[in-house]
Amino acid sequence: MTSPASACVMPAGRLAALVDGLDWERIGADLDEAGHALTGPLLTPSECSGLSALYEHDQPFRSRVVMERHGFGKGEYKYFADPLPEAVANLRALLYRRLAPVANRWATAMALDHRYPADHGEFLDRCHAAGQRRPTPLLLKYRPGDYNCLHQDLYGETVFPLQMAVLLSVPGTDFSGGEFVLTEQRPRMQSRATVVPLSQGMGVVFAVDQRPVQGIRGTYRVRHRHGVSLLRSGERFMLGIIFHDAA
Repeated sequence: MTSPASACVMPAGRLAALVDGLDWERIGADLDEAGHALTGPLLTPSECSGLSALYEHDQPFRSRVVMERHGFGKGEYKYFADPLPEAVANLRALLYRRLAPVANRWATAMALDHRYPADHGEFLDRCHAAGQRRPTPLLLKYRPGDYNCLHQDLYGETVFPLQMAVLLSVPGTDFSGGEFVLTEQRPRMQSRATVVPLSQGMGVVFAVDQRPVQGIRGTYRVRHRHGVSLLRSGERFMLGIIFHDAA
């Protein structure tokens, strides 16, 4: 019998060509300037539907979280289990390889000692050695009245400073409201919020916690959080790709 995860097929060659073909120079510049960057289309409508359909099954996942029970907001999400669905694992590794240079540039600018290897498997070995062995990619599901409070996905001491979210539903058709929201907190200033315009299959890369900003007196750190505004109608699914594992 075909498992739900294996039924969600994304050809590895297509994914690799698509990720390599993204405008990484522009993405890197946007990340440096604003702490987030849109990728353009990553997944086809059928791939988005296939991933969303996994949510109704238990097999691909290690746990389910109901946000309201923990004060996270309203709605729910499920963490994928190891081994990750092949499509999710491939996308995670391909994106990491392209984002590692940005992460290292930020680490240098913020005078941090650690550096990130080019290979995602090597980085995961570092997570596991630190006791962070639980996979963190997840599917999120929202219904009317649901929302996600502003937060950070840290999960342990070993953190990759960037992550990605991919919208799997169609705004205005599958749901209304439910905008993806990012905030940044600069020293001695009030927080600034940005609503990110996403379409189905589009990804946004964003800072997990801090990013460097060049000021008049040198480099300083800006702290970021992210969340989802109130869903007014319909049903909204999103794929979250976090590159470090959890303790």
